[in-house]
Amino acid sequence: MAEYLTLFVSAVVINNFVLTKFLGLCIFFGISKNLSASAGMGVAVTAVMTMSSILAWIVYNFVLAPLGLTFLTTIVFVILTASFVQLLELIIKKQAPTLYNMWGIYLLLIATNCIVLAVPLLNVENSYSLLKSIVFAIGSGLGFALAIVLMASLREKLAYANVPKPLEGIGIAFLLAGMLSLAFLGFSGMM
Repeated sequence: MAEYLTLFVSAVVINNFVLTKFLGLCIFFGISKNLSASAGMGVAVTAVMTMSSILAWIVYNFVLAPLGLTFLTTIVFVILTASFVQLLELIIKKQAPTLYNMWGIYLLLIATNCIVLAVPLLNVENSYSLLKSIVFAIGSGLGFALAIVLMASLREKLAYANVPKPLEGIGIAFLLAGMLSLAFLGFSGMM
């Protein structure tokens, strides 16, 4: 049990993909202007990441590895992820049109988000069991959600601040991301 907890905490905080590995920055900067949209995107990325990791683990261990087709891993994982995103898009468009309109093009970017692809690939590379793959995927997704929600809350607060003209918009966002990264760097080496 301690091994799973360590893996989970490591994925959420210590090895946060956004703030320590700098993956998934397009969605991170694009959506983090609005807190509610950011929270929803964090949930969506976590769900897609978890489901695609489960399916990727099954396909890899029961199809690709036994048939000696491991060279197709990346292509197959991209197709699996894109399929889940299309399914998620249909569900959100039908059930929550306001959220769908708020996310816009960024919903489709989940399919090509490097975090969503990196997690199943790291599961295979580290030879994680199915349960470890699920724990790692959920932890990585929650780490993404934590990063984007922190960034969105800071950016919403800055809407009321006097930001120098040259730093308005993406300039201040990059400075905030750098400061968040430095804060998360303090957790490195803890586990």
